[in-house]
Amino acid sequence: MNYLLDTHAIIWALSDRGKLSNSVLDIMSDENNLIYASSISFWEISLKFSIGKLKINGILPNELPELILEQGFDTISLTPEESSSSYKLTLYDHKDPFDRMLIWQAINRNLILVTKDDNLQQYKIDGLKTLW
Repeated sequence: MNYLLDTHAIIWALSDRGKLSNSVLDIMSDENNLIYASSISFWEISLKFSIGKLKINGILPNELPELILEQGFDTISLTPEESSSSYKLTLYDHKDPFDRMLIWQAINRNLILVTKDDNLQQYKIDGLKTLW
């Protein structure tokens, strides 16, 4: 299976695996699964770090891509097609732009979004698949 890590899942995978569910730990340990981290999450982490809203146990945001690769995950970047077509995603009360773009990437790339955020369940009608 193919999975996309939500931003909090990336942070916890790198700094506090005890916060991850058993299901998430299982998919991370299965070598048959492809697990991705998006450049959108790197941007979100970097932005929140720069304004003092986030610290990750001694990890600097620019170290994330290398650390993700060391964990056996891969990275994906936002494509022009994804960014220009994201208006098609239904607009619910949940308007966080980082979440919305991760949702859109997951739907368009047929990835299962690894997230603890129950607010994202409303996007199942748009084709989002989640795991926690």
